[in-house]
Amino acid sequence: MKKLHTYIGRHWGGYLLAIVCMIVAIILDMIYPMITQSIVDDVILKGKTEILTGLLTGIVAVGIGRSVFEYVKEFTFDKLSSTIGSQMRKDLFDHVQKLSMSYFSDANTGELMARVKDDVDKVWNALGFVGMLTIEVVIHVSFVLYCMFSRNWRLAFVPLITMIVCGAVAVLMERKLDKVYDEISEENAVLTTVAEENLAGVRTVKAFAREQHEIQKFLSHNERYYELNITQSKVLVRYYPLFQFVGRALPVCTTVLGGISVMNGNMSLGALVAFVEYSRNCTWPMEMMGWLTNDISSAVASYRKIKKIYAQKPEIVEPEKPKELKKVRGDISFEGVHFEIEGKRILSDISFHIPAGKTLGIMGATGSGKSSLVNLLQRFYDVKDGAIRLDGMDIRELPLKQLRGNVACVLQDVFLFSDTIGENIKMGQRKRMSAEEIRMSAERAQASGFIEKLEEQYDTVIGERGVGLSGGQKQRISIARALSKHSPILVMDDSTSALDMETEHEIQKTLNGLLHTTKIIIAHRISAVRHADEIIYLKDGMIAERGTHEELLAKKGLYYETFRAQYGEI
Repeated sequence: MKKLHTYIGRHWGGYLLAIVCMIVAIILDMIYPMITQSIVDDVILKGKTEILTGLLTGIVAVGIGRSVFEYVKEFTFDKLSSTIGSQMRKDLFDHVQKLSMSYFSDANTGELMARVKDDVDKVWNALGFVGMLTIEVVIHVSFVLYCMFSRNWRLAFVPLITMIVCGAVAVLMERKLDKVYDEISEENAVLTTVAEENLAGVRTVKAFAREQHEIQKFLSHNERYYELNITQSKVLVRYYPLFQFVGRALPVCTTVLGGISVMNGNMSLGALVAFVEYSRNCTWPMEMMGWLTNDISSAVASYRKIKKIYAQKPEIVEPEKPKELKKVRGDISFEGVHFEIEGKRILSDISFHIPAGKTLGIMGATGSGKSSLVNLLQRFYDVKDGAIRLDGMDIRELPLKQLRGNVACVLQDVFLFSDTIGENIKMGQRKRMSAEEIRMSAERAQASGFIEKLEEQYDTVIGERGVGLSGGQKQRISIARALSKHSPILVMDDSTSALDMETEHEIQKTLNGLLHTTKIIIAHRISAVRHADEIIYLKDGMIAERGTHEELLAKKGLYYETFRAQYGEI
């Protein structure tokens, strides 16, 4: 993970400019009471009216100069924080994209959304407006104290002691808020997860009439989030009035004590006026201590959450010296493959060979390890023992981009983006696919018929995850997407289960016409694999039977029993 100071260091020039402008604006703030002191002591008390015009001009110049430097300061801080926040979000998203599939098996989508959006926003805020004010408070108070001590060091101890007390209270408040913000951040992630899951699964919720249950579940987390925010408010309410009271009382106290000094002849009336003005310059930093502490504590808690994601390392990494194939033909070999997840055996001693352009059918009961073969082929996971070779090369030695870029998958769980049908189809070749190629891919997948009946045809925007389409329509668009990629390897993971027999037959004819494409067809239907060059039947993560359709029927084993279950007696 890039440290926060790394991001800031890239823009040190901008931050230096902003801080210089801030210092100049603060110096101008310090000059204003000096001009006021001169007006009182020299013009009013001593009658030097000839300098009044110059002093008033000075007040106008201070006001204009301060406005200009304040504008440059705030714009620069805002621009820099926006740039850094955007870069942080991009880097975090890039890191999440590089994490292995095993991480996403346990991670909640809502939590990741909260980290990428809400937590980065809080750090962004700390690097911008909040950070700017924090720096300004420190510099401003330092200048004010210097000016006050230079006029009356005894009286200056009053605001100094007051600010030390307020600083101690702010630290105490930050410690109390620290744990609360951790819990708020966690509950925000949980609340986002619950909302995201329920909105994504709204059809299932309605189908099982679970609306009231889901509402109660959401409300329980919402109530917890509310309670945590109330706890935060209670801490703020307990301490914040102190800052406000001190901010109001300090100028009064200074006026009273300073008035005594004037009467005793220890300072001039103009110096007292300037001193009171300086004391008012102390009040806004003290009033803002609570708010700044609040936001900084929140940003620190969010930064810790972001660091936890960065602490996750991808299990699947690029080889140090990848060996890239000049051209991928599609010859695939599994050699004694063993695979485990968290100590649980998934596959044992899997060996088979698919020559380039040939077709392998895979069957087996649910949970027998069929989809795991696809995950291993694309290196979403690595084998525990054995090897998987592509054109004779161990896939662990290949660049991930080349390996995955040459495998087109039609997955069991169809995912369509909330975009046009055309954009969903050309996902694999987004930059160089023409409208005619999109139409041809849809036609080969038996999808052009229903697409071209739509009012907007290929420009029709479909809902999130394909909402508005039937299961069969989504599968056909997914098949069209895979076909449009023109990859040397095509994987069909139970991808025709929602299609009628006639449509499936037409797609089978399309697949049979892909003479130079290696095909892996995972299915529960005999009709989907019966024309494969070889069929393997998995049971408990092992190859129980293998052969052609006719050979497996002749064995009268598991494949034969499946055939009888689907078609009756031969």
